[in-house]
Amino acid sequence: MEVIENSPYVTIGELVRLTGMRYSTLKFYTEEGMLEFEQAEENLTRRYKRVDTIQRIHYIKTLRAEGKTVPQIKDILSQTK
Repeated sequence: MEVIENSPYVTIGELVRLTGMRYSTLKFYTEEGMLEFEQAEENLTRRYKRVDTIQRIHYIKTLRAEGKTVPQIKDILSQTK
């Protein structure tokens, strides 16, 4: 786990371990454009910037706790890019 916590990039599976969120939720957020990633061409693995992505996930969690819908959150996130 220490290696993951110090890596600049992580996979979606590693994000699950770091954030405690479900894989399906993170995949949905990715597909909706709420989480940015880079894709390595050689194996098509999505790589997320660890620090930025974890901060964004916590922000999304906060917005969800406030009762915001996914479309509302997407709008808010698009304004903060």
